Amino acid sequence: MAATNRAGLITASHKVVKKHYTPAEADSRPLLEQLAFAALLENSPRAAAEQCFSVLVNNYYDWNEVRVTSLVELSEVCAKLPQPEASAAKLKSILQNVFESLYTFDLESLKKLNQGKAIKQIERFNGVSQFVVGYVTQNALGGHAVPTDDALVELMRVLGIITDAEAKKNSVPGVERAIPKTKGVEYSSLIHELAVEFMANPYSKKVRDHILEIAPDAKTRFPKRPTAKEEAAAEAAAVEKAEAKAAKIAAKKAAAEKPPKPAAAKPTKKAAKKKAAPAEKKAPEKKAAEKPAKAAEKKPAEKKAAEKKPVKKKVAKKSTGAIKRKPK
Repeated sequence: MAATNRAGLITASHKVVKKHYTPAEADSRPLLEQLAFAALLENSPRAAAEQCFSVLVNNYYDWNEVRVTSLVELSEVCAKLPQPEASAAKLKSILQNVFESLYTFDLESLKKLNQGKAIKQIERFNGVSQFVVGYVTQNALGGHAVPTDDALVELMRVLGIITDAEAKKNSVPGVERAIPKTKGVEYSSLIHELAVEFMANPYSKKVRDHILEIAPDAKTRFPKRPTAKEEAAAEAAAVEKAEAKAAKIAAKKAAAEKPPKPAAAKPTKKAAKKKAAPAEKKAPEKKAAEKPAKAAEKKPAEKKAAEKKPVKKKVAKKSTGAIKRKPK
């Protein structure tokens, strides 16, 4: 796409969204809180993200408590966001990696570094997305960046500002050149609202009218509305998926609340000997009991043998009457 056409569409988008949405002010929160808020804001309406952030600040002691909170509970806190589980996982991952890297949640020292070094340090934290880096660069580090998430990339593709190839790379080139730094926060907050609204309901007439006001030829790039059968099937699949997720979350919550079973204590050597001793004593008794039985079995056999043996009769020798004398 020609640079002039791209810049013209970006400028036109700024004029249109300014008529339909309210811009946000620059974020003056500490750097860590900006990281946390950006994780909630990505692909989400600002009002919902602000509400979720308020719950975390008011209902938890500090960010370390949020870090060690289960993903199931954080997902419930983020229930009003379009992607509660993804947002909760992103927030938890950022807090975990910040703590493991620095053993502190105070990141204000990064503001004193060169902007490039500070950005590289932030990018090292696992879970930090392109959108989060852009948000912190714009609000905390004084840089010029338009935070880019999936919603903005899809909107820019439909508007014709980026090509399909650029959309696959999750890149929106030229936006920082077309929008001056002084208007960066304003434009980012406005275009973000249109993007997340389009992502949530791409068939909304109001949203499509806003897009067509920016780029009349965007109609050819709108997603096609499904048929009644396809919508019914999609709704049924969504309900089934939601029920499965709810059951899974309930099972995880129940497992987390269930106390662990106490481990069985190993028997001591004395107890083992005591248990083994009766077994040893009983063994000879069994043998003794077995011996008489065997003996009893043998006796009838012996009697039979005795009955079969012939009785020898003693025959007396006949006397001849002569007495033998020994020679003198």
